[in-house]
Amino acid sequence: MDRAPDGVDPSVPNVARMYDYFLDGKDNFAVDRAAAEQILTLFPGTRESARANRAFLRRAVHHLVESGIEQIVDLGAGLPTQGNTHEIAPEAHVVYVDYDPVVCTHGRALLTGAQVDFVEADIRDTGALLEVLGETIDFGRPVAFLMLAVLHFLPDEAAYGIVGRLRDAGPAGSYLVVSHAVDAKPDTTPQALEIYERATAALNLRTPEEIARFFDGYELAEPGLVYPQEWRPDTDEPLLEAATNVGYAGVGRKP
Repeated sequence: MDRAPDGVDPSVPNVARMYDYFLDGKDNFAVDRAAAEQILTLFPGTRESARANRAFLRRAVHHLVESGIEQIVDLGAGLPTQGNTHEIAPEAHVVYVDYDPVVCTHGRALLTGAQVDFVEADIRDTGALLEVLGETIDFGRPVAFLMLAVLHFLPDEAAYGIVGRLRDAGPAGSYLVVSHAVDAKPDTTPQALEIYERATAALNLRTPEEIARFFDGYELAEPGLVYPQEWRPDTDEPLLEAATNVGYAGVGRKP
């Protein structure tokens, strides 16, 4: 993007646009690219990790569809890119949620269809979020909540509280899909945290044990909480070097 839409400050790095840059997208500004390049200097495998996260999304959504899920809420969806949730699950009703007005405007323009909605909402206000979702989601039937690369932008109280309320809103048979960053390189992590402090959302890295807590009340599907690339990988999918993995991922089902 060359020109910022009204209401958007192009001088502040945006985490969604930085992620778009990691995925070789074009919906980002110079400030986003500069911040992303700083992250790439500290973590050269960030692009590969972002792609592995998108590949995990694809496999996880396929699993949801095979499990009979017909309603999927993609929270903190970010800018539409290749391999979007509704493209993976074309028969499901998919609701994308993001609080960034640019993301939502762009999403509505691109993601058209009777089975697709794009909702502008802040997941931190879970009550308002569930009220809006209730207009399009039938909470009497199982629903899957996707939270990929989202929860590490929230502090503990907010993150665990949001997931708990979403868990309680969905009936038995509902799902939670999470990917979350960890402190993979303690020697350079402080510099990375400073970069995100200057962006639209600060990073809150957690241990695998802390990430596992998000699945309280869910049954983790095999192989459990693992590197995204290790969650039911395709046989022809190249594996990243261990040092490139900067997060964990899992899929849980509410019994």
